[in-house]
Amino acid sequence: MSWTRGAVGQFVLAAVCLGLLTGALTGALFGPVYAAIALAAMSVGGALATALMRRGYPHYDLGPCNLVTLIRLALTSTLVAALVVPISGWIVLGIALCALALDGIDGWLARLGGHVSDFGARFDMEVDAALGLVLALLAWASEAVGAVVLLLGLPRYVFVAASAIWPWLANPLPERLGRKIVCVIQIMALVILQAPVVDGPLASAILMTASVALVWSFGRDVRWLWRARP
Repeated sequence: MSWTRGAVGQFVLAAVCLGLLTGALTGALFGPVYAAIALAAMSVGGALATALMRRGYPHYDLGPCNLVTLIRLALTSTLVAALVVPISGWIVLGIALCALALDGIDGWLARLGGHVSDFGARFDMEVDAALGLVLALLAWASEAVGAVVLLLGLPRYVFVAASAIWPWLANPLPERLGRKIVCVIQIMALVILQAPVVDGPLASAILMTASVALVWSFGRDVRWLWRARP
């Protein structure tokens, strides 16, 4: 059966439709330059996700779970454009809150509809990482906090880069509720930092709390991987 008639074809179609919708809406609201950047970001993210899906996906249909993650990718793409064409911090906050609200729904839908897959988990994780990095860059650009906020956006990418040097870092990790809670704290902190009224000591306190939680979580995982290495 042709892949264009299966889940990958549905994924591509959904990504294209969401990309065009994102471009149309952002173009109407913020102008053509903003729309072009958002559409480009969505195209790159969609292409990478499609390549990942084609490596192995066990279900014939896309499932609503992956569609929700695609919507989160579209929202993240609109925030990428905000790095180049500045918009109101309140609008950034609203978009980020929507992306945060949808986080977790995709996993719940996957379990509910029987669409659990390694691809879905990886896709969700990569969108989380991209959202975190973009929000960290936006918080830095707003000057609410210093460059230290990038600590909340870079851990996933630093971890991947380090695994190229130390392959044992790429080994699978056990499921841990604490890791998921820290991820929520990380994104929530970055979302709150988008609010124009959050600055000074309050912003520093939020940043410090999330950074400590993130360092603890990654440190625990690295320690586990070190002990379990071949």
